[in-house]
Amino acid sequence: MLDGFATPEGTEFYAQEHSSFHYGELDQSGLLVSQAGFGCYRVDATVAEHREALRRALLAGANLIDTSSNYADGGSEALVGAVLGDLASSGDISRESVVVVSKVGYLQGQNYELSQERKRQGNPFRELVLYADGLEHCIHPEFLEDQLTRSLERLRLSCLDSYLLHNPEYYLSWASKTGLILEEARREYYSRIRRAFEHLEHEVERGRISFYGISSNTFPSSAADPEFTSLERVWEIAESLSSKHHFRLIQLPMNLLETGGVTETNQSNGQSVIQFARDKKLGVLINRPLNAIIDNRLIRLAEVQAARAASTEEISQRMDDLIQSEELLERKILPELSLTPSLQAQVLEQVAIGGVLKQQWSNFGSYERWHELQSYYFAPRIRGVVQFLEQQESLTESVSPWIRSHQEIIQAVFRAISSVYQEQAAENAARTKARVSSADADWAEAATLSQMALRALRSTLGITTVLVGMRQESYVDDVIEELGRPVSRQDRTESWRELQEMHL
Repeated sequence: MLDGFATPEGTEFYAQEHSSFHYGELDQSGLLVSQAGFGCYRVDATVAEHREALRRALLAGANLIDTSSNYADGGSEALVGAVLGDLASSGDISRESVVVVSKVGYLQGQNYELSQERKRQGNPFRELVLYADGLEHCIHPEFLEDQLTRSLERLRLSCLDSYLLHNPEYYLSWASKTGLILEEARREYYSRIRRAFEHLEHEVERGRISFYGISSNTFPSSAADPEFTSLERVWEIAESLSSKHHFRLIQLPMNLLETGGVTETNQSNGQSVIQFARDKKLGVLINRPLNAIIDNRLIRLAEVQAARAASTEEISQRMDDLIQSEELLERKILPELSLTPSLQAQVLEQVAIGGVLKQQWSNFGSYERWHELQSYYFAPRIRGVVQFLEQQESLTESVSPWIRSHQEIIQAVFRAISSVYQEQAAENAARTKARVSSADADWAEAATLSQMALRALRSTLGITTVLVGMRQESYVDDVIEELGRPVSRQDRTESWRELQEMHL
């Protein structure tokens, strides 16, 4: 367990030790934080690569870590705790030099099971938002207290620097779906935030957190959006509690394609959320800097190596080879094995992807979507079938050659489809780079699209830290290279508006 918390003196010393990085004040507390922080979405304590990436980032100069209780079902916080603990024990990092942020609100995985068990015992968490099967949401004080205890244990910390309500607008989404009158829903929404803030002030008094805030995907939305979260109203709640409140930090998505943080004037005085936060001296963390969501499609703001796109005829032939291989399994291979009809049917159901790909391969929308389907849907199905067949005691001589052949055919199919989406992604990246370069001369100096995306955000006045998902050391190196280059922080509203106009 690491005692203490981030301090102005500790973070200043850290910044001096890493003079090649660039830092700024988080808020009026005087804490210095790196312009890029380590975003812990999709990192897990069980993955050695993630551990090394976080270690490398901290030693290089990134001294803000952002995680959440629901990332990797608690495994993300466990990773942070393990790496910080190791580096503190070796003397490479002091607790006082690193700002650790975590978030609370989601009930998934372990938390969801906890919620169901409490319901069975007749003691459910209060004010639960029953969002979907396997997903609930809550910001009630009782839940916050329970979750903070668990987060501190996983993080191995006695005090968390900042604790954020994680997407509280789930309540507004639920209210909209259930037909609740919008004004009534908003009144209840901000009442729940008020009760949460009252509790978080109590946690500050207890010494378990230093300050708190909100992470909301709808901070940059239009004020007319039913799920919009008004920073102005949130600020008024905090001010009504005390002139010395500890509401200090907000987090929101923003990137080269989603510019609302600067361009959407959704506060009552005509300011954007980032302008309002700047005036109130609030820290602003930006998430999803490299992952834009447009029309429900994920677009990765990073360059993809161009490849010669396979022809439609070539892809069709690869698909036919795959379908023939699947039919061979059904006609010849499976009948030779001692499997029940039910097991045979399950194997055939899992392996049958040729027909789906032949019909749908051109409709996946983007390279990112195709890569996701390939990695997390199609490839795991085939691996599962191969592992199952290799474990059969009745394995015949024809099974192993079929497995080798089928795997080669699958890889050929994947390469052919990938080549088409890679070519499209490379063309899109080139167009995006040209637009960004045209919008702001300073942004044009970045070497790669991902560095350009980071540079645009970190150079914008009012943005404190850009949270980058650095799951691999190569991602860390990309950030280190960009942060080694100087760029002035300015009011770049016009640059963002020009960029927005180009995408309309």
